[in-house]
Amino acid sequence: MSDSSLKDLVEFMAKSLVDQPDEVEVTEVEGEQTTVVELKVAKNDLGKVIGKQGRTARSMRTILSAASTKLQKRSVLEIVE
Repeated sequence: MSDSSLKDLVEFMAKSLVDQPDEVEVTEVEGEQTTVVELKVAKNDLGKVIGKQGRTARSMRTILSAASTKLQKRSVLEIVE
């Protein structure tokens, strides 16, 4: 699993959840120890990505954390409005 596969993983999860998958944008900002994965979706799909009481976002962060642990890195998911 490579770093770009983390981006692909987040993109796959987001596109599976939203109504407008063409509007999904995922960018990676790499730091020395932490990689920030920024997710941007269409405004009306924001609720689907966040979920009720943030449960969907929390689940996506858990999956991302597990995948990045396998790479011995630390990754953070930020959902950008």
